[in-house]
This record gives sequence, C-alpha cells and structure tokens, in this order.
Amino acid sequence: MAPHNQLPVKVTLLSTSDIYGGAAIAGYRLYKALRKNRVKAHLLVQNKLTTDEAVTTVSGSYWAQKKTFLRFALDRLLFLPYEKDKSIRFAFSPGNVGIDLSDHPLVRQADVINLHWINFGFLSLRSLRALAKLNKPIVWTFHDMWAFTGGCHYSGDCTHYQTHCHDCPFLRNPGPRDLSFRVFEQKIATFAHLPLTVVTSSEWLGRLAKESKLLKHVEVRSIPIPIDTHLYQPLDRTECRRQLGLPLDKKLILFGAMNTRDPRKGFVYLAEALKQLSDQTDTELIIFGKADETTLQALPLKVNYLGPIAQPEKLVPVYNAADVFILPSLEDNLPNTVIEALACGTPVVGFQMGGLPEMVDHRTTGYVADFKSATDLAAGIRFVLYDSDAAALRTQARAKALRDYAEEVVAARYYQLYEEVAK
Repeated sequence: MAPHNQLPVKVTLLSTSDIYGGAAIAGYRLYKALRKNRVKAHLLVQNKLTTDEAVTTVSGSYWAQKKTFLRFALDRLLFLPYEKDKSIRFAFSPGNVGIDLSDHPLVRQADVINLHWINFGFLSLRSLRALAKLNKPIVWTFHDMWAFTGGCHYSGDCTHYQTHCHDCPFLRNPGPRDLSFRVFEQKIATFAHLPLTVVTSSEWLGRLAKESKLLKHVEVRSIPIPIDTHLYQPLDRTECRRQLGLPLDKKLILFGAMNTRDPRKGFVYLAEALKQLSDQTDTELIIFGKADETTLQALPLKVNYLGPIAQPEKLVPVYNAADVFILPSLEDNLPNTVIEALACGTPVVGFQMGGLPEMVDHRTTGYVADFKSATDLAAGIRFVLYDSDAAALRTQARAKALRDYAEEVVAARYYQLYEEVAK
C-alpha cells in the first residue's frame, strides 16, 4: 500500500446495518480496518446501531426512520403469500423493495462502491440498476448465497442456482415459473449491466458463486473478514474465569446461541454430542447469546449461561475463559465467532462445512468433524480437552488469526482490489 498519509482511491461501503447480524458486523469490521490503514472509506447504512460518527445512515430523521421500517415491513409482507412456513420467513428475500442511492453524496464521491449485505428494504434489484448507471466499479462482498440464487440466502441441498432457479423448496407453491424463477430472471437482466467484481469471504462461497449461472462471466475473488487482533487477544485465563464467576477447576466448552431453533445452526447435533460427554464430570458448558431456559435445562452438562453479550470488550474474556469453542452449524460462510475465538487463542471444533475447514486446521487449531456426525463432534471436543497439547493449540490458533485475519492484512488485499477496479 502507498506510503502517503491517505490513499487516493475513495470507497463507499453499503450495508443494511452496521452491526445487526453477522454479515453487518463483518462489513463494519472491514470498514474500520480500511480506515485504520489510511483508506478513505465511508460506510452508508440503512439501520445505524453504533455511535460511530463516521458511519452515515439514510434513516437519520424521524420520518426517514418511519420510511425505513415501512420498507422492511413491505419487503416481508410481499413475501408472506409465498412463504412455505414461518421457519423460512427470513431465509428468502425477493429483492423488490429498496431505495435509490445513486444521488447520495457518499455514492457520488466514491471511486469504488463496495456492496455488502443489502436486503430487508435497503437496496432492491432496481436500486442496483440505478447504481449501474453511474458507471462506477462495483465490488460486491457476498456474506451468503442470495446474490446468485432466486431469493434464498442459503440453498441447502438445492443446486438450481447453477442452471436456473425454479421449483424452490422455500416456497409454498413451487413450480417451473415460481417466484424464485422470476427473481432469477430479474437478476440475469440486472447483472448484465453491473460493472461487477465479486468478493467472497470464504473459498467455499467463492466456489459456489463460480458454479452459478448468474456469475459465469464475473470475476470472483476470496478475501476473508478482518478482526481487530489488538482487541481480540489472549488474556490470563484464570483471571477471566474469576471475572466471569466461572469455575477455575473445570474444562469449559463455549457455545454462542444465536437461534437454537434454526436447523441450520445444528444445535441438535451439539446436544447429542454433549450427551456422549456426560460422563466427564469435570466438564461444564458456557453459553452466551439468546437461549430459552427449557432448552438449557435439557442439556446433559451444567450450563453457565451468560446471556446476550453485545460489547466486544465483554466477549473477549468469555473466549479466553473457555478451553474450546463449538460451532455446530450445518451451513455457514466465514463465521465471525470462529475468527474471534482463534484471535483469542481458543481452539475451535465444528463440522466440515462451508468455510470452516479453511479456518480450522484439523488437530492444529482445533478439530474439523465429519459433517452431521454428533459422534465425531464429541470426539473433536474430547481431542481438544483431553488428548492434545492445549498450549500448542492455543498458540497456533492465535498465529492463524494474525496471519490470515489481522486488519492490516485484509485491508491491504481489499485496497489492492479497489485500485485495480478503479483503473
């Protein structure tokens, strides 16, 4: 990167929110990494939850906030007649509600526009066509599969996006020309005019993107999500346990509960794996996030429930207090929680799915279990807790984060891309 005080290429990042949800957090972390590394970057969002004065929202006034809510409500209401059931209410986005940002000052002044997660009433396909008319290079960072499917954010076992979406398993009445078919047709027309370069934060998502019909002729690169390795760092583990009121003489398994009822999060496999560890009387569980008491009481190990933790500085001691972090997800891109755990030097156990095998070096920084095998998930936990050099695992986990996810590393790779497309 150039030695000047501020680098010449100006970039504006667009995201539905700054920190609500994993994709938003990933985009916000990239924005902060760019700013710290002298890139003239701006973040423009629909929903601003931070107090960061450098983040700009389109919903600043009272009436703008009302319009934002109405767009979100309309986006969901228009999908309601099509949804198969409530479980997939937020798993499919038609992309037909949004705002035109082509005249916004931060968009106008940018040399490069970097899209992130844009659904739920922020940007529609029509909004993208308006941006395309500016003839500015667009870098789109994918955090899930939505951009190259007929509407779903993760397709599961369905591969229709590789040819043309239809007969969508998320819809109430799937058919040859259902909603997914029509959205896919709209994306074909939209993408034909976008000066687009795609970035995926995992090689796994990059492979899926390259297989899709929509992106056959689009350049796809993979650049991971950054992490502040000065904030997320190893701390004194005993002191962290004392601070959190956790036992000093137990093996502690950490799990972040986002939505235990979402099948994609794989909680049932974690519960089964813990049953196979119930004979270990020196082992307890730490859970942070949203979880109902009935679910926690059904687990076979003692649970230390910490509740939702929003502030990163309060989450760092939690990672440090644990001996192992578990991610039983069945579909995921490049989970923030895994990067956070590694940066704190906490080994990770999860399934061989999505981007996790790129993040966890098997038996070196954790354990990659056979997909959907609760038995192998339990074996991975046993390996980290009882059958490994714990100190070596922690050291190697931290080294992995510094090498691949440090802010200066990721910011440099992104800026190189911005320079290329700006030319």
